[in-house]
Amino acid sequence: MSEPSFQRLSAGIAGLDEILHGGFLPGRAYLVRGGPGAGKTTLGLHFLTAGAANGEPALFITLEEPEVHIRKNAAGMGFDLEGVAFLDLSPTSEFFAKAETYDIFSPAEVEREPTTKKIVDTLAALKPRRVFLDPMTQFRYLASDLYQFRKQVLSFLRLLVDQGATVLFTSEGSAESPDDDLQFMSDGVLDLRHGPHRRTIAVNKFRGSDFASGHHTMRITAKGVEVFPRLVPNVRREFKQEVIPSGVPELDELLNGGLERGTVTIITGPSGVGKTTLALQFMKQAADRGERSIVYTFEEEVEIMLARCDGVGIPVRAMIQHGTLSVTKVEPIQRTPDEFARLVRAEVEQNNTRVVMIDSTAGYRLSMRGENLTAHLHALAKYLQNMGVVVLLITEIQGVMGDFRVSDLGIRYLADNVVFLRFLEINGELRKAVGVLKKRLSNFEKTLREFEITRDGIKVGRPLTGLRGILLGTPEWVKPDEKKE
Repeated sequence: MSEPSFQRLSAGIAGLDEILHGGFLPGRAYLVRGGPGAGKTTLGLHFLTAGAANGEPALFITLEEPEVHIRKNAAGMGFDLEGVAFLDLSPTSEFFAKAETYDIFSPAEVEREPTTKKIVDTLAALKPRRVFLDPMTQFRYLASDLYQFRKQVLSFLRLLVDQGATVLFTSEGSAESPDDDLQFMSDGVLDLRHGPHRRTIAVNKFRGSDFASGHHTMRITAKGVEVFPRLVPNVRREFKQEVIPSGVPELDELLNGGLERGTVTIITGPSGVGKTTLALQFMKQAADRGERSIVYTFEEEVEIMLARCDGVGIPVRAMIQHGTLSVTKVEPIQRTPDEFARLVRAEVEQNNTRVVMIDSTAGYRLSMRGENLTAHLHALAKYLQNMGVVVLLITEIQGVMGDFRVSDLGIRYLADNVVFLRFLEINGELRKAVGVLKKRLSNFEKTLREFEITRDGIKVGRPLTGLRGILLGTPEWVKPDEKKE
């Protein structure tokens, strides 16, 4: 059973506290493992400064990097180390230059005794509540064999915990020098990794509590570590089940009144057919009701979108000015899906946003960097549904004419509603049509209607009857005698 959240110690990183369901359990020892540059020391600085800010005695024991270097790097990130004590056990230049008692290849016992005494004396004087030791693997060189190393580490951790400290210690485990023994001895394991595209943090062990599993995005910024937990759609907000109209009577007839709150709608079609403009019409109507909407554009520049809306009678600039709309440009190669999900969550939970458009799913796919698009989009869509948000997913299909497809990405199952736009060639003239392929919560009109974007906004015509082959993009009129058949 997990301990009450008020007993936990904050890691000093909001996203990590969320993953740990409130923070570290006190009086435990946790291993932070990862390769060089993974962010272990920076994470430890967050942990110590969070405690110091709360009036808890904090101790940094460094066995490798000199204190002066750590303080300099910490200052560059804005850490306040005023309340953090240091025990610097890193080798000095005198160690090599002076060999009065023994040379650098002396037995481990010669080094262990003075090191142990310094640690014990410091603990007795300071009585720290938080301890960060970097790195624990240096103790291997103070032990004569593996058995002695394990025994010393266990004894040391017990000494710290028995004095009321919560301990974080680091390891640079690798295939050549594994740290499996340290993982077994710890109460929790945080695994930090960094590859060519992103950094991640995962909790592989956390005794006494549940936690958010999986690999979560982590960034090292000018202000330290940021963690972006993977979105799990396990929250729900009560909302009124109602239909949201578009404000275009003919389009609402096609949709049997409009789109329901808490539903996902795929608006699909080829490039230039009017998908974004159609979605913005629902946002225009939401603004008239005083509700807030947001557009996340992965491809089109914001100013270009605003200029297009100026020409079709959708007052996007006025909506932005009044706070009923926000248009955010998202650079997919600079944000991971976890970061984008956190951005959306903040918008929905802090600003009570009721309509969210993602334009487009192809641009969103670029942020995957080889990860599963469907899994991330499923989690985001389900979260928004649970919050009563109307979700509009703009999906572009390749090809202007030809066989009909909803999406090239295999995400149709996510949709409660599917609205499609098509180019048509009728009597040598290029025209557009709009139709509904799916509507989970109600019936809908089974015909297509002509669709046009004018200076005065969207115009939707009467149902297109007497035509066949519409979904192929090259419809032809049905002869009267064929209709009777």
